Amino acid sequence: MLDAVLLTHLHSDHICDLNDVITTHWVMTTRPTALAVYGPPGTRRVVDGALAMLEPDISYRLAHHADLEWEPSVDVREVEPGTVIDDGTLRVVAGATDHRPVQPSLAYRFELEGRAMVVAGDTVPCAGLDRLCSGADVYIQTVLREDLVRMVPMQRFVDTIDYHSTVVQAAQTAARAGVGTLVLTHQVPTPAPGSEQEWVDIARQHFDGVIVFGSDLDEISASPAGSWEAS
Repeated sequence: MLDAVLLTHLHSDHICDLNDVITTHWVMTTRPTALAVYGPPGTRRVVDGALAMLEPDISYRLAHHADLEWEPSVDVREVEPGTVIDDGTLRVVAGATDHRPVQPSLAYRFELEGRAMVVAGDTVPCAGLDRLCSGADVYIQTVLREDLVRMVPMQRFVDTIDYHSTVVQAAQTAARAGVGTLVLTHQVPTPAPGSEQEWVDIARQHFDGVIVFGSDLDEISASPAGSWEAS
């Protein structure tokens, strides 16, 4: 039932399930329907590679399902910072982030009915992210715990600190931008069960708005009082 997929960058842990999204979108539609995939330059090459990998699977499904008479269709739209969707109701703006040496990388600001939500991928604090988050109701940020990452005796893992926002940095970005709710997601390293409040407490030292520890399948919605809640 998706209309579109938006990619922040092309690291494997952010795109490896794209092939399943393409396949499921294709086999669950009742007529030829293109899936729009937005992402930074390089996205077309990734999608072409995914479709090439899926060639055997596509042939099997076409042979098995008599009513499936078309191949998957993907409408790739490589985007730069700026407005990428504006249908008169929903506006989506892409902003440049800093995940070097991964470049370019993007975050997205979704604006609908006077509300704004920013979804940031992997990035360190930067001017582009600050501009995108300014005055947003919700800011969703991938985060890591520097104290825990440094305890892992593997330099490659420690290196992840170089280009991800720490919990502290995400909270500082939220405070600087004046957002209402900060959502901590894609936590690194994987939090131990029951440790969620530790992450929130660290962020609380730098941001006095609502803080949500994001879990899979959480929904963030506006409450009658105007604040945002997770469920």
